[in-house]
Amino acid sequence: MAVLAAMALTGCRKTVEPKVMARTVPERADDFVFENNLIAGRFYGKALEGNPTSPGLDIWVKLPGKLVADEWYAKALEDGSYYHKDHGGKDCYKVAVSLGGGASVPFIGEALCWPETNYRSWEILESSPDKVVFTLEYPAWTVGDYIGVCLDKKITVKADSYFIDVEDTYSFPGDKTMPIAVGFKLHGEQNTVHDQLEASDRIAIWERASDQSVEPEDGFIGVAVVMPDADSVIFSEKLDHALLIKEIPSGGTISYRVGSCWSKGDIKTPSAWFDLVRNL
Repeated sequence: MAVLAAMALTGCRKTVEPKVMARTVPERADDFVFENNLIAGRFYGKALEGNPTSPGLDIWVKLPGKLVADEWYAKALEDGSYYHKDHGGKDCYKVAVSLGGGASVPFIGEALCWPETNYRSWEILESSPDKVVFTLEYPAWTVGDYIGVCLDKKITVKADSYFIDVEDTYSFPGDKTMPIAVGFKLHGEQNTVHDQLEASDRIAIWERASDQSVEPEDGFIGVAVVMPDADSVIFSEKLDHALLIKEIPSGGTISYRVGSCWSKGDIKTPSAWFDLVRNL
């Protein structure tokens, strides 16, 4: 009787549907994808180097609710443009060689200094239905007089949030400090609206989708980065980026939050997006 009762109790337990996920995607050019019930995105791996070689975050927009990345990748094996079409969301954000929707690189001589490779290794540190933590490693490259610069990213994705938490650790020889730029790409041709935050530690924009090559897009994308201890803020048309700058020593870590939204979801106006960012 006790065994039957235990079996009955086990059978009554509800399966907890995950609200987050993160994984490498070897079936699609070594992407590393993550999502929660509100947002999704990916980083580029070795197989895409040269097309592009970029540390930038590629934003995927979607309607609030279920996880979609595994379904989109599976369908893309049959139709390579599947996730560029609107199935309750899509990839309609253009990264190319940029910081995309939120990343960091050394900022030397007023220039963004890109890694020579995409991420080369990864590790899942923590995984539960409501939270996933992973790391991405970028091999050493030369940045001006800095030889052997290494980048390790630690990213935390939590359920029910439009933002992810990022910790980027830079290591390089010597005892000098290095300025690091954290920010995102500006697509000026897409009617970009800059933030009205009047803050030195956060930047945000609202703009039309930047990649309309597969099908027209009538929605808008909000992008934001928050770094509480930033030294300065730059909106640069020359660099086509909005940036938060911070100087760090070798082995130093910069911590920031990266967020995005889609006007076809719950955040429909730039004022609503800017209010959310302002009140973080």
